[in-house]
Amino acid sequence: MSAESSVAEENGARTDKAAEWPLPDLAQMQHWTWLIGRMQQKMLEFGLKGLGATPGTLATDKLAMPAMPALPTPDPAAFARSQESFWAESIALWQRFLDPAAAAAAAPDRPADRRFAAPEWQGHPLFAMIRQSYELIAEHMLKGVDTLDGLDPQQREQIRFATRAFVDAMSPSNFAGTNPQVIARTLETGGENLLKGLEHMLGDLERGQLSHVAEGAFELGRNIATTPGQVVHETPLYQLIQYDPTTPKVRTVPLIIFPPWINRFYILDLNPAKSFIRWAVEQGLTVFVVSWKSADADMAGVVLDDYVKAQIDAIDTVREGLGVEAVHAIGYCVAGTTLATTLALLEARGQADKVASATFFTAQVDFAQAGDLKLFVDDAQLDMIRQLSAENGYTDGRYMALTFNLLRGRDLIWNYVVNNYLLGEDYPAFDLLHWNGDTTNLPAAWHLAYLTDLYRDNKLIKPGAVTVDGTPIDISRVRTPAYVQAGREDHIAPAESVWKITEHFAGPLRFVLAGSGHIAGVVNPPSAGKYQYWTNDRKVRSFDAFLRGASETKGSWWPDWLAWLLPLSGEEVPAKRARIPGKGRLKAIEPAPGRYVRMR
Repeated sequence: MSAESSVAEENGARTDKAAEWPLPDLAQMQHWTWLIGRMQQKMLEFGLKGLGATPGTLATDKLAMPAMPALPTPDPAAFARSQESFWAESIALWQRFLDPAAAAAAAPDRPADRRFAAPEWQGHPLFAMIRQSYELIAEHMLKGVDTLDGLDPQQREQIRFATRAFVDAMSPSNFAGTNPQVIARTLETGGENLLKGLEHMLGDLERGQLSHVAEGAFELGRNIATTPGQVVHETPLYQLIQYDPTTPKVRTVPLIIFPPWINRFYILDLNPAKSFIRWAVEQGLTVFVVSWKSADADMAGVVLDDYVKAQIDAIDTVREGLGVEAVHAIGYCVAGTTLATTLALLEARGQADKVASATFFTAQVDFAQAGDLKLFVDDAQLDMIRQLSAENGYTDGRYMALTFNLLRGRDLIWNYVVNNYLLGEDYPAFDLLHWNGDTTNLPAAWHLAYLTDLYRDNKLIKPGAVTVDGTPIDISRVRTPAYVQAGREDHIAPAESVWKITEHFAGPLRFVLAGSGHIAGVVNPPSAGKYQYWTNDRKVRSFDAFLRGASETKGSWWPDWLAWLLPLSGEEVPAKRARIPGKGRLKAIEPAPGRYVRMR
């Protein structure tokens, strides 16, 4: 048989096969024409609206993706080996595709990937081929980073991060034409999913931020941040909230919580079942929480000194308001870094006894192993942040949200692109996701100094390298009893980085490693019965040694923290007068959660 006749026969077979597909009737053609017209209309309306938008409204106007470093020349020998391996595996892949009977046995085992959980990715020859081709290319692109010459470790990790982000973006699961679930949903709904997804996408473009939860699903004081209390003190930088006692007696030493100003404080008060604040109150503690103000133009010059002085002001306000000598303090994430700075300043001034104990939730003081966030602190990234904040004097919180989402782009970006934009699913009513999208702005001067002095130059561990309010500090002199909690899967403050607090403080310490990550590892109430934590009562010199000798306990670490705290908390006193918000020296200003947490 000639080549021409073979092609003609194949074309005829295709024609016969295509004839099996029924032609759409008039009603179907009208529907798809209407659908395409509606999508075009929505995009046109959005484009016209964008033309009249004010600067900062659209995502593309002010927010930028982290830049990828220029690629150097690969090492010839390593590149040749990589190419040889790639083509060998490509040929093996095509052989499996051409011999489906042997494909299952020959296919390499890979870890479970939720992007390809639909059975078609495994069982349908075409989609299995698409998936395996993507996995092969992705694997070799990431391996190719190791073949590049002339890179220092920071540059190599930046390129690896950017390559991984690109690989995740190019997954066939992210495109309507190559995702079998999207194709099935489109046929099932007559394309309504794409129309609904387009509405979601255009709304997000207008907000300049990827949405995870439907707008209006949560309201502060109604179904989130509901623990009863009063704002009892206010400065231009923060509000201080005191919570109503729920026990007849409380411990003498009160507790003050410093949440990160990168996020809203109610991560610790999402709902009654998850609220660390409510739980702490129920344990007989008098609880105060700082609610930071989202930065505006008036806060352009706010720096580390201002946050340290604010923490000291809050500590003194509680001490004087309740008539006590000392407080317990908790610092979460960046507020924990600042709390360590505060403790060092109090130590230098001979005032360390103002704080009876310090607890650190996923906080870092030594940034030598600070994880992927260190990839955002080279000169190019810092210049970009400087430009982003030059106009208003603050860094738009949406940029920070994008940065944190990029650290887990597969889960926090592309998962929602597929669900919200392609499948057109309704947004879930999930309080944690609402909090994640409730961004705050950061003072420009503080943000740049924090990234430069701490993340890049790691000055906090160098005695005298950081001066606060005119006083050089040394965190190695901190003797305050400390409870240090880290998350085993934390991608923002890696556990081995949090551990380093134990290598610098001079006082008694307890280190606890919680299951899960930066949020779920902290917000894990005992009633949930989830995860676990590890402790090691032996004196060890490294994080690896801690892990080797650690004992695992199922459930929440909160009771372990309480057992550590209570012996330092003094006697019980009646929960009356100053222990009730507004009934002592500290007068009620407004009900919790206050107005600062609502400011944008």
